[in-house]
Amino acid sequence: MLLLADIIEKCRRAERITAEEALVLWQQASLWQLSELALAAKRRVSGEKVYYNRNFHLEPTNVCLFECKFCSYRRKAGEAGAWDYSMDEVLDIVRSRQGSGATEIHIVGGVHPTNDLYYYAEMIRRIKEIMPTVAIKAFTAVELNYMIRQAGLTLEQGLSLLKEAGMESIPGGGAEIFAPEIRTKICPQKGSAEEWLALHRTAHGLGIDSNATMLYGHIEGIEHRIDHLMRIRELQDATGGINAFIPLKFRSANNSMSELGETSVTDDLRTLAMSRLLLDNVAHIKAYWVMYGKATTELALAFGADDIDGTIDDSTKIYSMAGAADTRPTMSVEDIERICSAAGFTAVERDTHYNEIK
Repeated sequence: MLLLADIIEKCRRAERITAEEALVLWQQASLWQLSELALAAKRRVSGEKVYYNRNFHLEPTNVCLFECKFCSYRRKAGEAGAWDYSMDEVLDIVRSRQGSGATEIHIVGGVHPTNDLYYYAEMIRRIKEIMPTVAIKAFTAVELNYMIRQAGLTLEQGLSLLKEAGMESIPGGGAEIFAPEIRTKICPQKGSAEEWLALHRTAHGLGIDSNATMLYGHIEGIEHRIDHLMRIRELQDATGGINAFIPLKFRSANNSMSELGETSVTDDLRTLAMSRLLLDNVAHIKAYWVMYGKATTELALAFGADDIDGTIDDSTKIYSMAGAADTRPTMSVEDIERICSAAGFTAVERDTHYNEIK
């Protein structure tokens, strides 16, 4: 029989825990115990530092072929609330951010029915002409798999083309929950967990690093979250290419799963802490402030998170359309420094690859 006290001592010794031990810890440990363990694990990696970057999001379109039940962002072409920027409009957005100090552009959108791999490669090239020093982190595995498959290329060929155009990193979206029995209910049209993992594995082999995510707080159970985290850990053991893991809270407004409501802040904090403890080989755990809100983000820093994302500059609609508190999300560097200081940490600016910016 697995005893909670033994598992806690194992965590204090910084030893890897199993899925079975994680389930006991998740279900039986108190909130303060998880905070103690996760905070110690965070300090072993990043000391008293909490990372952020100066970034903005570029969302070229929310027109999407897929109909994920949790999504509040997706629209059909021509539907009210849809947008589909032209190349010139996209480039005008980028020009408007010149001089902002941004070191990263985060590009995601819908799985567009006609914009193909070569269109997006050209978009990246032209963005780099406008902001040559900015790092481009672009496209979820779902977007990438679709555009590469439509081009008739292998994953390696398609990712190499985008890397040559100037893409440096991949965000972690589209992972949702890996368990097929959940995935078939909430996003049946999306690719499988194996496809998501294969895309990221191939990217890492090409020197393209990435993030990883998990969408939680809907119809999944704790065992599904643990399975998801274990698969991320296995991928990281194999490649070492994951920069950060981001637990993404399901937000219930304006989608077909709204009747579920939303999970509690306590559950958010437990999920962050368990992510830190299970993912002993992923350096950074991100509390994405746009999703949690600023107050919960400050709390998250006591539960293993050592990154809160970036300044954003009112450039993303994905969570505001799903009911997040910040309808026009932006944070100044001073705001970030204040949140980190209030939690007892020091804010440190980083680039996309977690190199510190002095």
